[in-house]
Amino acid sequence: MSESLHLQPHPSFGGRPGPVLIVVADGVGCAEDVPSNAVAQAHTPIIDALCSQPLMTELAAHGTAVGLPSDGDMGNSEVGHNAIGAGRVFDQGAKLVNRAIADATIFDSPVWLQAVEAGRTGTLHLLGLHSDGNVHSHLDHLHALMRNAADQGVTSIALHLLQDGRDVAARSALTYLSQTDAVINELMAQDSNRNIRIASGGGRMTITMDRYEADWDMVKRGYDCHAHGIGPAFGSATEAIESMYASTDVGDQNLDPFVVVGEDGQPVGPVSDGDAVLLFNFRGDRAIEISRAFEEDDFAVFDRGAAPKVFFAGLLQYDGDAFIPKNYLVNPPEIDRVMGEFLCAEGIHSFAVSETQKFGHVTYFWNGNRSGYLNEDLETYVEIPSDNVAFNKTPGMKLREITAATIELMESGRYQFGRINFPNGDMVGHTGDLDATIEAMQIQDECVGLLMACIERLGGVLIYTADHGNADIMFTEKNGVRTPKTSHTLSAVPFAIHDPGHQDDYQMASLDGPGLANVAATTIELLGFTPPADYEPSLLRWM
Repeated sequence: MSESLHLQPHPSFGGRPGPVLIVVADGVGCAEDVPSNAVAQAHTPIIDALCSQPLMTELAAHGTAVGLPSDGDMGNSEVGHNAIGAGRVFDQGAKLVNRAIADATIFDSPVWLQAVEAGRTGTLHLLGLHSDGNVHSHLDHLHALMRNAADQGVTSIALHLLQDGRDVAARSALTYLSQTDAVINELMAQDSNRNIRIASGGGRMTITMDRYEADWDMVKRGYDCHAHGIGPAFGSATEAIESMYASTDVGDQNLDPFVVVGEDGQPVGPVSDGDAVLLFNFRGDRAIEISRAFEEDDFAVFDRGAAPKVFFAGLLQYDGDAFIPKNYLVNPPEIDRVMGEFLCAEGIHSFAVSETQKFGHVTYFWNGNRSGYLNEDLETYVEIPSDNVAFNKTPGMKLREITAATIELMESGRYQFGRINFPNGDMVGHTGDLDATIEAMQIQDECVGLLMACIERLGGVLIYTADHGNADIMFTEKNGVRTPKTSHTLSAVPFAIHDPGHQDDYQMASLDGPGLANVAATTIELLGFTPPADYEPSLLRWM
């Protein structure tokens, strides 16, 4: 480790005898106590008491507080864990792409020019999440790419559009299709030689967008659909969505795959040798696996059939350590000097625990988008395999297993710091199932109680916080009709400290608009060190 990463001892506090544990209650925001708030409606006496005592505040977890373009942008797990782990706010994917489009540097990049060149002789395929949710992608980015490609002489563009219904309204796919259809019609009207069409699609939780290798079958279904045109056939994307709406009550995120075919019954946009495929998602976790399937020559996770040889690129590079993908349009945020590096430099033993769905959040994102260990001699990462089920059917998910593993690690006496992610407030909240999310919070309360009891036995400190809201607003209501809300929220998140050894040696500070980036400095102080000068300030005022 560089000498510059070393921390100075705290001038008045040497830390507690036991470990400091951060519990990230994923998707648990602070909102009005109304029937739509699963967090408030759940019977959670332990969490309620924790969040009612003086060592508690609320933190901004969305918008500019986590590096997103505007305060109208919902936070998400990627940027939330980046901010917590880095202690500073870095411009994130959406903001970086917006800037690159605004100044046109994205269209001058060698990667875009190579994709365009391949599109001139073959087809340019644009693949990604089709909404304005601004968590994984944004419709404006897709439309800007379409317009520039057409201006650059690309006459064949095939769109492979994944339906959202998770970061946006549950059944909003037709709205976004109409907007993209309008752009297609505009570009086609300008030049009769252009062939721009929607070729395939499906729900984001059904195909393509798996993460952390939880369900490679999802990726295979997506690859077969997009690359080979394998899937239920429809005359248009609108026809496919309308048909599925009529036959099922599931939201967009869980829609089946579909392939658009022409009058001859053949797919209108399969991928062929020599084509270019551009993934227009900017967030990394759900983009890595499909990138590997298109890019790797020796890919062996599943049978790709006659895999077309294409020029593949991402909007950003989704894994900077593994170089996935090799080609990308916009440089991702360069997050350096994260909290974990400073702790490793001081010889602090630490651990990270979650189940598969959020394991990368407390490792990869926490460490500034870096894969693997910062220091394998000092760190232990524990992944508990997620069940491949609908999460509202198992609202506890793996919380009890995460809790048991965390207690075992803390009681070993080896670790001074740990961080864990409780995923069910977010993952169950995304289903729109209010009752299941209430149950999820009640199981979380049980687990927080067990962790607090362990912290008390060991003389440590527990921090309870979240990365963004979700479970706090489960539906909207108009004229007596409830509409499930499956997206994240703009809510603040809790930050509460359980410190059995506390004797008024510190209080919560009065900061102007604190956010998730303030957590790192606070944690470093509770470990007995002085935070780096360029970190966002600690939430504590020492007495």
